[in-house]
Amino acid sequence: MNLLYINWNPNPEIFSIGPISVRWYGLLFAAGFFVGYFIMLRIFKKEQIPQSVLEKLTTYMFVSTVIGARLGHCFFYDPSYYLSNPIEIFKIWEGGLASHGAAIGIIIALIILSRKTSMPVLWYLDRIVIVVALAGMFIRLGNLMNSEIVGTQTDLPWGFYFLRNYDPEISQVPRHPSQLYEALSYLFIFAFLLIYYYKRFPKFRDGQLFGMFLILVFGARFLIEYVKEVQVNFEESLILNMGQTLSIPFVLLGTAILFYINRKQKA
Repeated sequence: MNLLYINWNPNPEIFSIGPISVRWYGLLFAAGFFVGYFIMLRIFKKEQIPQSVLEKLTTYMFVSTVIGARLGHCFFYDPSYYLSNPIEIFKIWEGGLASHGAAIGIIIALIILSRKTSMPVLWYLDRIVIVVALAGMFIRLGNLMNSEIVGTQTDLPWGFYFLRNYDPEISQVPRHPSQLYEALSYLFIFAFLLIYYYKRFPKFRDGQLFGMFLILVFGARFLIEYVKEVQVNFEESLILNMGQTLSIPFVLLGTAILFYINRKQKA
């Protein structure tokens, strides 16, 4: 092995007590919600919104993220298997969450919440996307600790040997740390949206942050997919893989939202 490359071999499990196991992925997933909650608390205080609304929002976000991400993985990437074995859908601990499914789940949940609280859905979306970008960073770091969703082979000096990966063919060659690429992208997007929010508040129009989030996050996802290994075999025959195909509608939606806002503002 080239000494310039990075031998990546962390144990996904931090510790275990009897049947209870604490893993890096679960810890980082929870950290995304924990940190996001306190950031949203600051935002709600700034806008003088009752904390009770935030409690409801947190519950809706958690449930919709888990359900949406799991169903997205099952039905976007291997629908025939999960439809034939529906009990497998509930085995979240075995892995398999899709960010595109999470995005759809969150949007649906916030539409429902906005009707119950009489607050515009775009108001929620403009603020929640700030912490969603940060949560995306934590989740991709969790994938890195699991040595999953690896990149394609590379000869760049920062290539990773994913020594603990289940597939021997993957662990034997240096690969792009695509999880790290995404994590850093989401961190920068989080910082941009947060700074934009504080600099432009309350001047930005409803939907602006949400539109920018869709373009930046799914635009980054589309590009990074070029250095990712395919997750399921049928993707090998596609011009664009599933992650790229699912990203396009979100980028188009974000573009349409910003176009509509700018046109309305000029009018």
